[in-house]
Amino acid sequence: MIIKIIIIGLLIFMIYNLFKALTLMNKNDPNKPSMTKFIGRRVMTSVVIVILLLLGILTGVITPNPRPF
Repeated sequence: MIIKIIIIGLLIFMIYNLFKALTLMNKNDPNKPSMTKFIGRRVMTSVVIVILLLLGILTGVITPNPRPF
């Protein structure tokens, strides 16, 4: 259960970074941090989520759906 909570938290963090980059892209203020900083965080968060999912499936903590055929 704890791994699912961590994954949901990471997904929320990823969506937050996506919208933060969107607001920076629309404002185009040179004094603010670059949009790529938040996009890079989003990409790294998605990599961490995929690794957590793979580790959870391999260790048996998360059970995938059964095959439909």
